[in-house]
Amino acid sequence: MSIDPLLERGYVEEARRERRAALEDAGIRPYGYRFARSHSTAEALELGAGVTEDDGPAVRVAGRLVAWRGQGKTVFAHLEDASGRLQLYLRRDALEDAWPLVSLLDLDDHVGVTGRLFRTRTGELTVRVTAVELLAKSLRPLPRGKTERLEDGTTVVHGGLVDPEVRYRQRYADFAVHPELRAVFRMRARVIAFIRRFLDDAGFLEVETPVLQPLYGGAAARPFTTHHNTLDMPLYLRIADELYLKRLIVGGFERVYEIGHDFRNEGMDRTHNPEFTMLEWYEAYADYHDIMARVEALLPQLVEHCLGGVVMERRGVTLDFAPPYNRVSFVEGIREAVGLDVLTDGEPAMRTFLTGRGVSPDEAAVMAGGRLLDAVFQEALEPLLVQPTFLMDYPRALSPLAKPHREDPRLTERFEFFVLGKEIGNAFSELNDPDDQRARFEDQGSQREAGDDEAQQFDADYIRALEYGMPPTGGIGIGIDRLVMLLADCDSIRDVILFPAMRPERGTGPDVPTPAPEGG
Repeated sequence: MSIDPLLERGYVEEARRERRAALEDAGIRPYGYRFARSHSTAEALELGAGVTEDDGPAVRVAGRLVAWRGQGKTVFAHLEDASGRLQLYLRRDALEDAWPLVSLLDLDDHVGVTGRLFRTRTGELTVRVTAVELLAKSLRPLPRGKTERLEDGTTVVHGGLVDPEVRYRQRYADFAVHPELRAVFRMRARVIAFIRRFLDDAGFLEVETPVLQPLYGGAAARPFTTHHNTLDMPLYLRIADELYLKRLIVGGFERVYEIGHDFRNEGMDRTHNPEFTMLEWYEAYADYHDIMARVEALLPQLVEHCLGGVVMERRGVTLDFAPPYNRVSFVEGIREAVGLDVLTDGEPAMRTFLTGRGVSPDEAAVMAGGRLLDAVFQEALEPLLVQPTFLMDYPRALSPLAKPHREDPRLTERFEFFVLGKEIGNAFSELNDPDDQRARFEDQGSQREAGDDEAQQFDADYIRALEYGMPPTGGIGIGIDRLVMLLADCDSIRDVILFPAMRPERGTGPDVPTPAPEGG
């Protein structure tokens, strides 16, 4: 009869604890303090590239034991660190007093070894270990799969850590058994570092603005709310950096940017997480055309830096990031796609269009203003924006912080940048008329009173800042997470966030009520 997997895991963990106790009884620390490495595994492999005999150079390497094949008085093992894997060869007669430690090692233990490089008969570069130190005892086995080598030479992994919910919840184990996932976050770091260099070289100043804010603004979203005990007042986690960055433009900082976390108390799906990373930059004496030009300068360089060229294949589509990018009018694009004019046909026609696309009549009936326009756009045009595209000139109802279009006051000078039907960035010719801004805040207040809990608050201090005079300004916000999703070819925002938001497990955090089964 087979053993229950949970019981089996319990037996394994109990055995590992017994081996830790045996180590302690023998005077061996199960958790070391440090180990002076001479090389990473990748550096050792490079060092030994020309080794053909037994007298290769000496190395001191450290990492986790990921494979173990004992044969009496000898052991072949593989050690893995952040840079790769290296084979170890351990012999009893070479280790002498250290052999009792070897007999108490387990897979996933962290060890440091000393020895000379040589090649086995199969040609694999290996360390002939002459000294070994235990650096950290693993009490819980990592959920590795079983690897099977097929007749054609390929390998298949069976089992292991495959459940997405468990992988996101136990990211430490996910990264430990799937080293290829760590490459996504190395790319993420390269993306952010490249953007910083690009903006720094263009004369921008990186700044930090408040995360805890007495008023939230700069986007249409619900905030997370907290309370400051000493001030006895509510505070909000920021939903955007925009209004503080534009205050700095008023103060004479002509080019500023920030890369930081924003927080929105909204639903979660493939492209939304309540905590996410945004890049925002603002430059004085510029408009949204200047911002487009800067995006067209940044993205091709960034894509080439990360992928080696400006063309990529994603979801069966060839995407070309060589500029210039497509430019599509919001109003004309919808008209050409579905024959609906969102400026003149009226809200009843838009609701009829939505119900014809499967939106329930009750849901469509309560939509108005910007929310209605956005719903029409998502149904009619958004999926068609596949190649890198600037969607331009949004209606005023959708853009309470954008400057009126200089040729059509019904529109604003705003663009969003789309790839594969998903928005990556949002940019404006920034509104700098304080009286116009005041009127738009008041309109947002009316929408809040009508039940739109995502409408913006009235920010009197921001109005005051504009009254001191803000020069013509162009600005943009780019979602770093979505940009990395595209570059790293990831399907979910959770794949590019180290620790995505999750419900707590029972017994590890506040209890979350379990919904009753359907039907009672």
